[in-house]
Amino acid sequence: MNLDYSAAELQFRDSVRAFLRGSLAPELRAKVLGLKRLTRADLIGWHRTLHSVGWSAPSWPREHGGPGWSAVEQHLFDEECSLAGAPAILPFGVRMVGPVIMAFGNRGQQEQFLPRIVSGEHWWCQGYSEPGAGSDLASLTTRAVRNGDAYIVNGQKTWNTLGHFADWIFCLVRTDTQARPQAGISFLLIDMKSPGISVRPIKLLDGEHEVNDIFFQDVEVPVANLVGEENKGWTYAKYLLGHERVNIAQIGQSRRELNRLKQLAASQPSGAGRLLDDSRFRDRIAELEIDLLALEFTVMRVLSAEARRRAPGPESSVLKIRGSELQQALAELSMQALGHDALPWVPESLEAGWQGEPAGAAVWGALTGRYFNQRKTSIYSGSNEIQRNIIAQRILEL
Repeated sequence: MNLDYSAAELQFRDSVRAFLRGSLAPELRAKVLGLKRLTRADLIGWHRTLHSVGWSAPSWPREHGGPGWSAVEQHLFDEECSLAGAPAILPFGVRMVGPVIMAFGNRGQQEQFLPRIVSGEHWWCQGYSEPGAGSDLASLTTRAVRNGDAYIVNGQKTWNTLGHFADWIFCLVRTDTQARPQAGISFLLIDMKSPGISVRPIKLLDGEHEVNDIFFQDVEVPVANLVGEENKGWTYAKYLLGHERVNIAQIGQSRRELNRLKQLAASQPSGAGRLLDDSRFRDRIAELEIDLLALEFTVMRVLSAEARRRAPGPESSVLKIRGSELQQALAELSMQALGHDALPWVPESLEAGWQGEPAGAAVWGALTGRYFNQRKTSIYSGSNEIQRNIIAQRILEL
């Protein structure tokens, strides 16, 4: 297998770099690289900048508004954006509900929703987990009862990421209480401005308002917003989760954090020299770099399969496990590198322009918050324990 990029792929990478140099505002880049808090305007603004050149949905085919890139081009784009300090593309529309609508939605739904995902007009959020239905998602109880040409939805969703910014939510709801759990679920697209929807913030360990409880009280949803067939939503949910787990691998972001860790270790004292000169610490960094390279090859294989219109299979569970573990390991090693400087957590450090960092260490104040926040990566999108069960059943056939 030839692991070198072709001349055309290198030219593509150069074009991405040139675009980023000319289009990524220094203030936004500084926020991302400094681990600062990003606003809704920051994220939507960058999405629309990408849309202006047709790059806001990197994995989408041309017929639905994407660039039609190869797997290698998608990978290069993600890596260059991460290394340059560009915000991540919001996954809820582009990587989650968009592919579901392409695969299972009708023509009207595709024409209504897909262009607005690409343009950034619609910000989507996810309505899967419930207070009593997390890893055991099939036990969800949010009900949708058919009433003429509408469903009446009642229930609660939790751990909803950035739903306080969202225009629409894709929801799993129970439409048949008599069928076995997986067989009685449907997939609905719901306008977040609908009467009867309320959003309550949940504060995470780092004190940030990133997730929410979403409550539905007699919310009326047109039957036209049902994706696919009634009671077949479990099939669509699994398809979506495959795409979500691929996205969690975050190769470009992990490579950026690995580079940051090396710089941190090179600047930190250890005994008579630098921390990077400590063989045990250097070996830990080398192990992470090897693991990241192995994960990168697996992501490329999955992206290649997607380009051939194959949905991500159980290999997406491998990506989810290794990707989340690598992100956590990088955060942990960065905390070790900081030593006693990592002990305090100052939430104000997430604000752009905060002046409390030690001289020459612009991200120290935010690293502890990042460590806290990344405790969740091995839980969301199906806990890593659940992913190991999927691998045992569908790959190892145990």
